[in-house]
Amino acid sequence: MQKVSFKTDLYIGQGATDRLLDFKDKQIFIVTDPFMVSSGMINAITEKIDPSNTYTIFSEIIPDPPIENVVAGIEVLNECDANLMIAIGGGSAIDAAKAMKFFGQKLGTVRAMPFIVIPTTSGTGSEVTSFSVITNKEKAIKYPLITDAILPDEAILDADLVKSVPPAITADTGMDVLTHALEAYVSTKANDYSDAMAEKVIQLVFTYLERAYKDGNDLEAREKMHNASCLAGMAFNITSLGLNHGIAHTAGAKFKIPHGRMNTLLLPHVISYNAGITSDFGNNPDNRAAERYTAIAKLLKMPASNTRLGVRSLINAIKQLQKKLNMPTTLSECGVSRTDLNENIAQIAEGALNDGCTATNPRTPTETDVSAILEKMLA
Repeated sequence: MQKVSFKTDLYIGQGATDRLLDFKDKQIFIVTDPFMVSSGMINAITEKIDPSNTYTIFSEIIPDPPIENVVAGIEVLNECDANLMIAIGGGSAIDAAKAMKFFGQKLGTVRAMPFIVIPTTSGTGSEVTSFSVITNKEKAIKYPLITDAILPDEAILDADLVKSVPPAITADTGMDVLTHALEAYVSTKANDYSDAMAEKVIQLVFTYLERAYKDGNDLEAREKMHNASCLAGMAFNITSLGLNHGIAHTAGAKFKIPHGRMNTLLLPHVISYNAGITSDFGNNPDNRAAERYTAIAKLLKMPASNTRLGVRSLINAIKQLQKKLNMPTTLSECGVSRTDLNENIAQIAEGALNDGCTATNPRTPTETDVSAILEKMLA
């Protein structure tokens, strides 16, 4: 038996931030990053806050937020005695806010309160998931926090907030969306509901990501990718993810590669491994994943008369999209040397196998398998 629920209310489309005008007489705690404040982008949010409210902005969020960042936020949250929490930004700000709320309530210092998320990138889907990722900087390891207690109550999706996202970040986050959808589709927990969302996401990414990358002011493309990101989050919140994210969490932290980019580097290799129909990673007797990838190839109207051709078509399409987005395709292009890989490969493999996302991968990996994937990525 599986439970499928969608706790988060969505406010979508142009002008969606007007939802904030409905709140009166609140003490609001806003979590965001320094750029949102220094660039003045935060004003697009604060100007929608009714004068009857008071608000405190915590903007000390850094990429891949460490535990210390979360603790500092909890201290400010306690001081302002908030009764409404709003997270504004990309995955780092949202993940940190989730952790602040969760651990603050566990400690008994933070009261229960409505939690609203306003994403300013189209990638993580964190506005509708029970996932958060916090980093241990000392050990260079990312720890997923997975609990329904951190699901936002509301998400506001306004494409106007993502128009200024630079092309490189648009590419990284957009390919993260594709990774979420593909991993949800082949997850051992996939079902008809997650499939419907994942299929739609994949179609949206292949149709609109390149457009959003080439022209940030293409509001239709921006809105479609924003919706795709959210839908992908809804899908993998049902199914969890897979080995791609299991490796990315540790490898991204070790090599200091942005999360979406790390996922993209991995994606063709993990698909090849899961499908098990190429010589790269040996045969996989259970070809369910290959069949699922082939179904996606057919959905995208690619050559897919058999599973071998379908999987190759999908991998080639992903590589072509990477090229159109001017993305690196090897670890070497991201500054990772042979020495770097040799020094970290064992820890990355161990971390990937222990990562909660790996549990729902369609093929059960070994440390040797993970090491082989990383070796393929170096060239």
